[in-house]
Amino acid sequence: MTTDKTATGKALKQFVQTDQFWNVNEVPVSTEALAAQTGRPAPAAAARKSGPTREQVEQLEALDEQHVKTCQKCGLHTTRNHTVFGAGNANARLVFVGEGPGAEEDRQGIPFVGRAGQLLTKMIAAMGLTRDDVYITNIVKCRPPNNRDPASEEIVACSPYLMEQLRIIDPEVIVALGAPASKTLLQTSAPIGRLRGQYHEFKLGDFMTDAQTIPLMPTFHPAYLLRSPDQKKKAWDDLQQVMALLNLPIPGRRT
Repeated sequence: MTTDKTATGKALKQFVQTDQFWNVNEVPVSTEALAAQTGRPAPAAAARKSGPTREQVEQLEALDEQHVKTCQKCGLHTTRNHTVFGAGNANARLVFVGEGPGAEEDRQGIPFVGRAGQLLTKMIAAMGLTRDDVYITNIVKCRPPNNRDPASEEIVACSPYLMEQLRIIDPEVIVALGAPASKTLLQTSAPIGRLRGQYHEFKLGDFMTDAQTIPLMPTFHPAYLLRSPDQKKKAWDDLQQVMALLNLPIPGRRT
C-alpha cells in the first residue's frame, strides 16, 4: 500500500511539474480564452486556421462511417469498444499523429482524452492554439490490448485510413508523437531520440510517383513526458520549430 501511494504521489508531482512547464493552468476552450489565460495575444486568424470546406468534412465523415467504424481488417476489432477516428479541424495546418488509442479513448471514441491527452492539450495551448485549431489522430484506430505498441500487421491494415485522412486535410506540418508514429510515417527503424529535433520529409502517396511532401517533426509522446518530465524541454524545443514554420509567435523560453 505504501509503495502504491509513493508511486501515485511521484506520478502526480511529475504531472504538475510538466503542467507548470507548459504554463497552462487549465484546458482552454478557444484561442481567445487561451490568450486571456496566458496574457499573450491570440495568433492572427491566418496563422491559426481557416474553416474546413464542406467537402473535407463530408469526406472525413464518410471515411469514418463507411470504413473505419466497420473495419475488421485486423484482430484489434475483436477487443475494441469504439474505433477512434480523429478529431479537430478538417482543414488544419497542423496534424498530430499518435500510435493508438488508450483505455479512455477506447471508452469515449475520441483521441487523446486520458492523462496523456490532457497534457497534449496543454502542449497545443502552449503553442497558442487549441484542439479546434489542429487535427489529432493515430496510426491505428482501435486500442491495442494493454496499451501495447501496435503490431506491424495492425499498422499495415490501418495505415491507409491515416493516409486518406492526411490527403483530405492536406496539412502544412505533421507532428509525430512517439516512436511508433514516427517510425511508421518515416519508414525507418531509427530511435525517436535520433529522429526528434529536426524536420523530415513525409511523402504522402505512392513512393513511385510524384508524391506530395509534408514537413514532419517527430517528438516525444505525451505519455512518455509524464514518465520522464526531464525530457519536456526537448519536446518544447521541437514544438517551437513547428511554431516557427507556421509563423506562430514564440513566447520566451520557460525554465
